[in-house]
Amino acid sequence: MNPRLIDHVGIAVRNLDEAIPFYRDVLGLELIEVEEVPDQGVRTAAFAAGDNRIELLEPTAASSPIAKFLERRGEGIHHLALRVADVAESLESLKAGSCRLIDETPRAGAGHASIAFVHPQSTHGVLLELCSR
Repeated sequence: MNPRLIDHVGIAVRNLDEAIPFYRDVLGLELIEVEEVPDQGVRTAAFAAGDNRIELLEPTAASSPIAKFLERRGEGIHHLALRVADVAESLESLKAGSCRLIDETPRAGAGHASIAFVHPQSTHGVLLELCSR
């Protein structure tokens, strides 16, 4: 699989417009983009954090995974994303290693990325996203 680096940390928030000022104005991070990803039921705000990103995730539908996460756990870190050269190839490697996958094939994510998620049961409790840009 050979991850290249941490691509981003995803943070679930109830209200993007209320959360953005903390990261932008208080922490001084550069807001890169705000984007809606309809098929995931989420609106995102991406911030530059050195070579990495912080992505705030606001649900746009009550049935979205982020809405369910907020309901169960409240605001906070939702996932860790590792940048890989090829998401499909990485999924095959993980499948061969008996990892439980949420996504069997890559899909479109925020920031024009190809993404897939690995189930926390296989990663010692961390929702892991594979990401290539």
